[in-house]
Amino acid sequence: MGVDGFRIDVAHGLVKADGLPDLGSHDQVKLLGNDVMPFFDQEGVHEIYRQWRLVLDEYAGERIFVAEAWTPTIERTAHYVRPDELHQAFNFQYLSTHWDAEEMREVIDRTLEAMRPVGAPATWVLSNHDVTRHATRFANPPGLGTQIRLAGDRELGLRRARAASLLMLALPGSAYVYQGEELGLPDVVDLPDEVRQDPAYFRGAGQDGFRDGCRVPIPWTRAGSSYGFGDGGSWLPQPEGWGELSVEAQTGVPGSTLELYRTALAVRREQPDLGAGTSVEWLRAPEGVLAFRRGEVVCVANTTGESVAMPAYGRVLVASGEIVLVDDEAKVPADTTVWWTTAVTA
Repeated sequence: MGVDGFRIDVAHGLVKADGLPDLGSHDQVKLLGNDVMPFFDQEGVHEIYRQWRLVLDEYAGERIFVAEAWTPTIERTAHYVRPDELHQAFNFQYLSTHWDAEEMREVIDRTLEAMRPVGAPATWVLSNHDVTRHATRFANPPGLGTQIRLAGDRELGLRRARAASLLMLALPGSAYVYQGEELGLPDVVDLPDEVRQDPAYFRGAGQDGFRDGCRVPIPWTRAGSSYGFGDGGSWLPQPEGWGELSVEAQTGVPGSTLELYRTALAVRREQPDLGAGTSVEWLRAPEGVLAFRRGEVVCVANTTGESVAMPAYGRVLVASGEIVLVDDEAKVPADTTVWWTTAVTA
């Protein structure tokens, strides 16, 4: 019917362990996360996807399967994207990583290494409909997981979220953007119980309804009963003041999060070294800073709370914050990512 592909929900959950072992009443049933469970990530699931792939390949044209598969390790995730199975799988190990240079570098390296033998592109994702938006996760202290009900430091969270997004878009492979992150939306952490919609809240087991916070409809316009979401209103209440985060309010505004995404995506399309390939060339950088080269593009991400001095690698393509240039040196502010091009222009 013309679709480009299929996202397979809970792709790791089609097969249960032999003998249907009891999980144990002392263990909480978790729908999300990377814990080993007898009903998740069983070997038999791969035979199912081999059969599905045979059906998909019967049709002309290019279309793909994308797995939503929470697995214990990125190496396990790679099993789902072997040449005769699915095409891509969301990288939840990357999503779960804190705003920490050393931790992110380890996940990036492991991801690229795991995907290389199976010939599948790496994927990168920071938010989705099941976890707290990264603008709120990064606004809170590390160690709270991906299910946070605290607003945290909004300014800090947004600054880190913008930097993290620019870092993600510089990595080789496919980047997945969750609706609203291009506006810098935070999670709505103060929804009253009586307006919640998440079925898990009403079941009272496992997830407790936290997912409603990231599912509040995005604002399109500055005004209106649902900020332009639709004439029927919003199915979850939007916070007062969200009009200033709307598409209308941010369009054409230099420095807005929406324009940062638009610029970065346009540059990514224009620069053949971004997105393609299977590796990065790491560069020397101070502690807390990630720096890597991809052809003629250099990405520098400062995850520290202080400004750092870095070489001015060339011309700035895009930055999540204001970069100060002095001769051949650049001051990269705290929680900021910048892309440089080393190409010499005529």
